Amino acid sequence: MPVLLRTLTSEETNLEDGVLDELRAGFRGPLIGPGDDLYDQACVVQNGMFHRRPALIARCSGTADVVDAVRLARDHDLLIAVRGGGHSVAGHSIHDGALLIDLSAMRGVAVDPERRIARVQGGATWADVDRETQLFGLAVPGGIVSSTGVGGLTLGGGIGWLHRAHGLACDNLRSAEVVTADGQVLRAGPEDPELLWALRGAGGNFGVVTSFEFDAHPLGPVVANGAAMYPAADAEQVLRSWREWTSGLPDEITTRAVLWTLPASPALPAELHDQDVLIIGAVHAGRVDDGMAALEPMRRFGTPLADLSGPAPYTAVQQAFDPFFPKGGLLSYWKSLYFRELDDAVLDLVVRRGRERPHPLTMLHVPLLGGAAGRVPAAATAFGDRDADYMLSVDANWTDADDTATAVQWVRDVLAEAEAMPGAAGTYLNFSGEAVLDPGARASAYGDNLERLGHAKARYDPRNRFRLNNNIPPLG
Repeated sequence: MPVLLRTLTSEETNLEDGVLDELRAGFRGPLIGPGDDLYDQACVVQNGMFHRRPALIARCSGTADVVDAVRLARDHDLLIAVRGGGHSVAGHSIHDGALLIDLSAMRGVAVDPERRIARVQGGATWADVDRETQLFGLAVPGGIVSSTGVGGLTLGGGIGWLHRAHGLACDNLRSAEVVTADGQVLRAGPEDPELLWALRGAGGNFGVVTSFEFDAHPLGPVVANGAAMYPAADAEQVLRSWREWTSGLPDEITTRAVLWTLPASPALPAELHDQDVLIIGAVHAGRVDDGMAALEPMRRFGTPLADLSGPAPYTAVQQAFDPFFPKGGLLSYWKSLYFRELDDAVLDLVVRRGRERPHPLTMLHVPLLGGAAGRVPAAATAFGDRDADYMLSVDANWTDADDTATAVQWVRDVLAEAEAMPGAAGTYLNFSGEAVLDPGARASAYGDNLERLGHAKARYDPRNRFRLNNNIPPLG
């Protein structure tokens, strides 16, 4: 029987008591409703902008629980929200009055070291995956914050520290178990290649993914890590040096530039607290000695305030940004844009706008793309266009709700200016704060894949029950 801390009422859930009794009879995970001691904490998601109250939280223990929850929503026309790690910047992982299918208790990871495969449950985080795969000297390409959910990052693409060496997270997805809108359990893979294609980049549009099977790659446990902190006053010169260095880099190196104000965190040396900086970060996915030699130039673009580069455990690299993004501790609104190249006008925009950031925790983040991720044909996955060499992500983070309107407008203004520049095209939807995509943003993200995705949506979710996401309406 499920853990039910108190008896939910029909008034709270818009369900008759008999329906709830039927759900309780087979459900194995906790059912959490308003007024339960666990409810308020169960409603907390990563982005502190969202304080929403679902009608019922079904914390699933396995696929059968997910099936029961989806069928309940189907039979009673309930709005469905799905939560894995809860990191959706746009707040898709929670909604007022919805049935929240919470996968956070489904975090198992099993590794087959001989075949280099990792099987991951739908509620796992990248910290869960890293811990188990690193036991065997393997890694699955993930993100850059280890508390991020595997599901959301993978289904939206998956840019991180290994995308140049081994592709996006979605490129490494071999198969998946999916509960569709009618409560069926399907296997996306050789048995259903169209569903697998759609899952590789088109988000949660097609069902609840209860497990993933990934290719894993030899890496670690120690990697060459670059982390040079330059004064923000030197950003113009350092960014130009970084741009020159990134042209022609080998696939083993993934790097990014971040304009930010370092917080007064115990995770940082005291002399860096409250300093405006340009961080040049990098990871080399090969031999450590070779990697440190290859990363040496990024440590000499100027005179760093601090250089934290050196051999480091891969798990530590993956967790380095975790302390700065506490769950529910920041309000966030992000937008992103791809660039074919970083010309001087783009770099000037980054520097100028970086000096005007509305809050110290707001950042301008410029990852280098390309490498293995850039060689996947656009039509091979739902993710779409891979031609861009860089991305500009404008990440507003703040702490006072009174600053929300200013922060959101600042991000939109920066993106509007950037979009007018030559070579700007496309967007990364995992870094989007928009809850509802307009047709232009949808087309920008998926390009020529959009029509095919619309037909896939019509096949697997014709009534658009899974619409709290970067939604793709069904065609036909």
